[in-house]
Amino acid sequence: MRLTPPRRLGAVMALLLTIAGVVAAHAEVQIQLTAHRVQKNDRGIEVLAPAEEIKPGQLVEYRAVYTNQGAKGVEKLLATLPIPAGTELVASTAAPAGPMASLDGSSYAPMPLRRKVRLADGREVTRDVPLSEYRYLRWSLGTLGPEQEKTVKARVRVTPILSAAAAK
Repeated sequence: MRLTPPRRLGAVMALLLTIAGVVAAHAEVQIQLTAHRVQKNDRGIEVLAPAEEIKPGQLVEYRAVYTNQGAKGVEKLLATLPIPAGTELVASTAAPAGPMASLDGSSYAPMPLRRKVRLADGREVTRDVPLSEYRYLRWSLGTLGPEQEKTVKARVRVTPILSAAAAK
């Protein structure tokens, strides 16, 4: 099995910025999105490093800072953080706590997401959706006052992708 070389974050960041900008829908709200590789220093303490290249297995923290640069408060502000393909949400890393989650960017529900599945014996049961299938997180930020900012964040683990040659 061969893994692809390290992935560049440029395309991922472009996608995230596009979606984040669309969701804000308020000209006075500016969004700054960053991605950092999470690693441990020589003392075993977590530190954030630039995530210019990422490799399978690495942990990446995405942060979106919403800043109201207008003179009035912005009400009912929703913050959406996409989870890029090729990554898997890491449990209990979303902050603030309690975001809604989505598999498709259209319908959101409280976490954990659940769905009905049919077992081999014909019974239907409800199961948690694997975190690897989550594609968006959404927070209700409420009102964002003038010059106020709020941050949302979550961590993902980069998943291995098989090269075309290995898939044959």
